[in-house]
Amino acid sequence: MSILAHVPAGSGQPASPPQTARSARYRFLPYLLLLPGAAWLLLFFAVPLVQLASASLYDPEGSLSTGYALTWAFGNYPTALQQYWPQFSRSFLYAGMALVLALLMGYPLAYAIAQKAGRWKNLLLVCVVAPMFTSFLVRTLAWKTILSDNGWLVGLLRDVHLLGPDGRLLATPIAVVLGLTYNFLPFLVLPLYASLERLDYRLLEAASDLYASPLKTFRRVTLPLSMPGLIAGTLLFFIPATGDYINAELLGTPNQYMIGNVIDSAFLVRLDYPQGAALSFLLMSAILAVVFVYLRRAGTEDVL
Repeated sequence: MSILAHVPAGSGQPASPPQTARSARYRFLPYLLLLPGAAWLLLFFAVPLVQLASASLYDPEGSLSTGYALTWAFGNYPTALQQYWPQFSRSFLYAGMALVLALLMGYPLAYAIAQKAGRWKNLLLVCVVAPMFTSFLVRTLAWKTILSDNGWLVGLLRDVHLLGPDGRLLATPIAVVLGLTYNFLPFLVLPLYASLERLDYRLLEAASDLYASPLKTFRRVTLPLSMPGLIAGTLLFFIPATGDYINAELLGTPNQYMIGNVIDSAFLVRLDYPQGAALSFLLMSAILAVVFVYLRRAGTEDVL
């Protein structure tokens, strides 16, 4: 019996699902999935940012008791920059010094974990991340004890005559830079490890077979292949280190204060909201400019 006998008369091909209706139904599904994240960014990033921008243009003669009026006082920006230029430059100087020190320690550490650790890899990664299980404030206070005048480190440096009899580490720029390096080091090591862990060891062997020295192998093979992690790690380290104020507050003196300390004082001590908001926007602008120049020089394709 023919199969066509089972096909009802007057019907053509067997009915297929309405593909156009189904595709139209799911067309907006990706945008619906973006709604929670977009709402979060709108409420907790865009709206506060607009409010901060508005506060930076308040009348500087106002106060919290009498109220602030939006007078579009753009002069708050040059006034704040002129008054606190040393703290701005100090913030970038300290963050840059800490970044160099972190690279000198973090790159060999990440390479050793990724390529040489073997079965100890997971344990070493835990050791890198473990300090972050403790409060940032507690970790910085621990460094205050380590660097104290009666601590073992200062005593050792005095014994080997690297510090004078009255020499100290606490309340100096060295203490602030060491604190920044320690607290933000994992943000540099982990992206570096992720890039170096994917490194094909056969490329290093090929370079050795071609009589490349270890230094040339590192410069021509290892370093270029680790650039995505290096760029991401330096940004993750440098950006929060520039705006930090805890390390300078606990490990330094007012002579070592960074711009974060000034912003903290403007909002919470002096209650000078226009100046605090203006300084915050100046800091964000400076960091964005540095990041833009850095990415242009390094190449955004390396990040991706």
